[in-house]
Amino acid sequence: MKKLISTNPGKNYSPVGSVSVSSLSEITNKVEAANNIKRVWKELGVIQRIRMLKPLINQIENRKEELALLTTQEMGKPIKESRDDIIWDLGYLKSFFELGGQYLRDEEIYKNGKSVHNIIFEPIGSTAVITPWNFPFDMFLWGVIPNLIAGNTVVFKHSEETPLIGKIAEEMMDRLNLPKGVFSEVYGDGKIGAQLVEQDVNFIWFTGSSTVGKKLFELSGKKFIKSALELGGSNPAILFEDINVKETLKKIYLKRFMNCGQVCDAVKRLIVHESIFNEVVADLKAIIESKIVGDPENEKTDIGSLVSKKQLLALEGQMKDAVEKGAQVITGGKRPFHLQGAYYLPTLLTNIKPKMKVWKEEVFGPVLPVVSFKSDEEAVKLANDTEFGLGAVICSSNVKRAEKIAKQVDAGDIDINSGSHLEACTPFGGYKNSGMGREHGRLGFQELCQIKVIAQ
Repeated sequence: MKKLISTNPGKNYSPVGSVSVSSLSEITNKVEAANNIKRVWKELGVIQRIRMLKPLINQIENRKEELALLTTQEMGKPIKESRDDIIWDLGYLKSFFELGGQYLRDEEIYKNGKSVHNIIFEPIGSTAVITPWNFPFDMFLWGVIPNLIAGNTVVFKHSEETPLIGKIAEEMMDRLNLPKGVFSEVYGDGKIGAQLVEQDVNFIWFTGSSTVGKKLFELSGKKFIKSALELGGSNPAILFEDINVKETLKKIYLKRFMNCGQVCDAVKRLIVHESIFNEVVADLKAIIESKIVGDPENEKTDIGSLVSKKQLLALEGQMKDAVEKGAQVITGGKRPFHLQGAYYLPTLLTNIKPKMKVWKEEVFGPVLPVVSFKSDEEAVKLANDTEFGLGAVICSSNVKRAEKIAKQVDAGDIDINSGSHLEACTPFGGYKNSGMGREHGRLGFQELCQIKVIAQ
């Protein structure tokens, strides 16, 4: 049986472990089981489904350190970030259980004394859930648990970069003793994912690249089934001249360089008023150069490795394009000489041109291009100069001005100053090539349902 080897990008790609790649017959059988049990799972009702899923909380609590360390070993995330992630994941999971039943409750929408109309939120059915590697346990929870709460059955595939996290997730789910076929997992690369979605599934839930997302949307159209797609991003951050630069840059640093810049919702283009441009660049350079790039398992490390050599080479290709077209490297711009693995120094770029890959493409790594603007209109134009529209950040001491700009930026989630859209009750998703549909909150849960009206 073919094995999928997980390697450690922070330790020169040394093996961490392996899983068996799923065969086509295994995939087919798991989808068939999901279809066979879907009516039983639906008819249990949301309260009973939540009751059966809740013991997952204690399992995660008991394995927090194991999950954090394995996340760091499989993808290079600094251990202190991995630990924070698991705590954050638990918060989301508890909120899903607390809010899911409320969001899926029948809604009375019309009543006139003779007739009553109710909306009923019913599950769609068997669901292929495919998730990426950058927040490996988080993505499992975001993709699988709301679907199960809503009454869908799930066949899950994790990224080939983090299969061991996927294996722990499967172990935990098995211990819940759910009816056979309610949850199962398959393992492998994109070819296995393609085989999964080509099966007789009723719904596709995917987080990952826009390229793959578009292919899945095309497939779901041909099959005439629904898909929910959370895809790439190239979020702008607009900094106006009236901000407190030092306080603002603390947030900007985290929004760009957390997880070594491998976040779909990260700030990837910094748009700065010309009057503070030099100050912002100088202060960001100082912040970046104060950070420790090193072994992800060292608790002092601020920036670990990228997830893989493939990701490193892709980033270097984007950087090569930028430098050849005239970008100025303020700091970083190369691999650190003292580390072996998928490491790249946090990088700040100026003299950016519109056709550079670091401006036009999604950059999944610790590179931040900075441009200046003169007017509000120019800032909006620069912010919208992208095929993506996942999120944005707007910083100004004039909140009304910031709100006005926010309404003109084509993005699904926009933070003003210290605001953060990352709550389990808040819909998450984007415009343009950043996806289709929403996750989280009332809208996210209802995205997973068939909408039925019963009028009597």
